[in-house]
Amino acid sequence: MTRYKAVIQYDGSDFLGYQIQATGRTVQEEIQKALTKMHKGQKTVVNASGRTDTGVHAKGQVIHWDSPFSIPVEGYYRGLETLTPDDIAIVSVEEVAADFHARYDVSGKEYRYFVKRSPQHDPFSRHYALRYPFDLDESLMNQAARILEGEHDFTSFCSARTDRESKVRNLYAIKIMPTEDGWIFSFSGSGFLYNMVRILVGALLYVGQKKLTPAEIKVALDKKDRTALVSRTAPPQALYLWEVFYEKDNKK
Repeated sequence: MTRYKAVIQYDGSDFLGYQIQATGRTVQEEIQKALTKMHKGQKTVVNASGRTDTGVHAKGQVIHWDSPFSIPVEGYYRGLETLTPDDIAIVSVEEVAADFHARYDVSGKEYRYFVKRSPQHDPFSRHYALRYPFDLDESLMNQAARILEGEHDFTSFCSARTDRESKVRNLYAIKIMPTEDGWIFSFSGSGFLYNMVRILVGALLYVGQKKLTPAEIKVALDKKDRTALVSRTAPPQALYLWEVFYEKDNKK
């Protein structure tokens, strides 16, 4: 049995998220269907670094699977590129150690959220960026970002439906990067809770509009209560799983 790791990209617009569901099209299902064909009908289960929700995209999702067949990495790359639909792309495939795990070996992740300031609706970017035609105070947003960085209990910044017992996460860095037509919000951390990045973006946008102050962000963080934060959760279509990090080299 050989273990393989792949980096994949996908446009999440037409997926009901990454993870297989009882009904609806998912990224995991499409990858597993392709591998099952390559494995002569033998069902293959794929493990990922984590799930992404409906409409969320990925530039650097990491997956792994086990194979009893002697298929070279070039064969897997070509086969997956051919057998997966056009809204999935294979970036790389490699053999890894038998104890590598795409999810449990993760040391950190980066998510990026794209905001466009255009006052005019753009039908060509509506699935890939949030149109937010308001003036934003970059200095205030950066003040709030510094408060949120570090290890905290992020109960106030995750969905009430989050099923994880511990809400403590280490947010390594928040970068707010102006672009020609908007902003890119980058979040790097040890891990992220359900809807955490989208809630963080919504809160920072409110700070930028002066609907919230950095001090109010600190109060909400300390209260560890989802109802303590008065802001909207940013929609999913502008969110990208950008990169997944591993501390050790897991090549075979």
